[in-house]
Amino acid sequence: MKKIYHLAIEATLDVIGGKWKPIILCHLGNGPMRTGALKKQIPSITQKMLVQQLRELEADKIITRKVYGEVPPKVEYSLTEQGKSLREILIAMSVWGEKRVHDMVDSGKDVELLNDNYSGFLNY
Repeated sequence: MKKIYHLAIEATLDVIGGKWKPIILCHLGNGPMRTGALKKQIPSITQKMLVQQLRELEADKIITRKVYGEVPPKVEYSLTEQGKSLREILIAMSVWGEKRVHDMVDSGKDVELLNDNYSGFLNY
């Protein structure tokens, strides 16, 4: 059955939409990472959800999975060229979010931004 998008942004959200995928991609913007390292960087994600999101991103050719032939098995995830092409979108989302948090703080809201670093995507 033919997939129909009414707006082009639907095609983008189809690949990177949701709570976790942009966060995973931002961390991978710093370079290849193992599943355990990603889990440490995103402590509120469950292992099951992390694996599911990684599989979906791999199926969409946004990330690649490299398995090393050693015991115990070592698996690393990294951005593909198509994944790297999301750089501007993810930086824009990060800048917008940073401004929003600052505006919320200025208006007296009790929020905190722990890490405003999105430099991984600035490296390439």
